[in-house]
Amino acid sequence: MESNFGVLYNEKDRTIMKIVEDTLNPKDDRVAEIVNFAKGAGFTHIGVANCISFERQGEALVKMLEDEGFVVSRANCKLGRMPNDEILPGYKGVSCNPAGQAFYLAEKNTDMNIVMGLCLGHDMVFNAKSCVPTTTLVVKDRKLNHHSLQRFEV
Repeated sequence: MESNFGVLYNEKDRTIMKIVEDTLNPKDDRVAEIVNFAKGAGFTHIGVANCISFERQGEALVKMLEDEGFVVSRANCKLGRMPNDEILPGYKGVSCNPAGQAFYLAEKNTDMNIVMGLCLGHDMVFNAKSCVPTTTLVVKDRKLNHHSLQRFEV
């Protein structure tokens, strides 16, 4: 069987994967891995897209990243206070705005973005609209208090 790996990965992909390999430390937690990756990539400006229910944790993450020397821009999911009816006719309330979060962070010229607790689907829209490398720090799991792996523990 002939390998198609060279076709699957462009130079940008290979660069990201090399930085990960060069900065990987199995003793680091996920935040430290993100910091090491960002520094290894020469990134200086990090975006954080968080769910409004993660405001306190988002603020703590911003402080940690700023303490590491990064400029940080943050956008919560209710950015713009958009009526749900404008996207989904007939739906009530204030909509989450993942596309708005991505565009806001693009306007801030972030080098990479971190997703923190966006709802399923909203994370997909954010990732699709994000113009820079994006990683997930926390997934929202309401039932398991954001610890999805508990479902698989035996």
